[in-house]
Amino acid sequence: IFSIVVFGSIVNECYVNKDSKHPQLLCIFNENESACSYGIAVGVIAFFGCIFFFVVDLYFQQISSVKDRKRAVLLDLGFSGFLAFLWFVAFCFLANQWQRTTLTRGFSQGVDAARAAITFSFFSIIIWVVLALRALQRYRLGTDMSLFATEQFGTDPGASYPAYPGGSSGVESTETYQSPPFTETLEPNPKGYQVPAY
Repeated sequence: IFSIVVFGSIVNECYVNKDSKHPQLLCIFNENESACSYGIAVGVIAFFGCIFFFVVDLYFQQISSVKDRKRAVLLDLGFSGFLAFLWFVAFCFLANQWQRTTLTRGFSQGVDAARAAITFSFFSIIIWVVLALRALQRYRLGTDMSLFATEQFGTDPGASYPAYPGGSSGVESTETYQSPPFTETLEPNPKGYQVPAY
């Protein structure tokens, strides 16, 4: 949501006319096109990254390979850390360019959008650092069975393992068999088989 606010506010309201004599649209951040482009680029990358990792989280329990799960967690960790860095740069860059901006009459209409972009860039740093820490915690859990086998075991830490289907004693009963196995009388020499002489 924060990334939508950042790139949406920059695209919609941060390109303005300086005054009536200059019909060309200029970036409100000190007339620096790079500031607006960078904010839009980071916002779009973060938005699509969020969608991708949301889908990965939905299907995470269905990934059967431990190696694939590890790759997914490492990818999440790396991407979250990288985005936290990009948002930090975006916040510093936009705040610096906003500080140097001389507000003219035309620029005054985009003031709120510029401040919103800077503010939500700062909030995005915090969000992506939290996501990176969550991914790091998930990575440190490693091959803990609670990550991989949520259906088989109870969520209560004191819960015991489920009982064997044959009964609570752990010994399988023979009631389900019609006759005990391997007790039929077998012919000493079945047809077509000759006992080899040694």
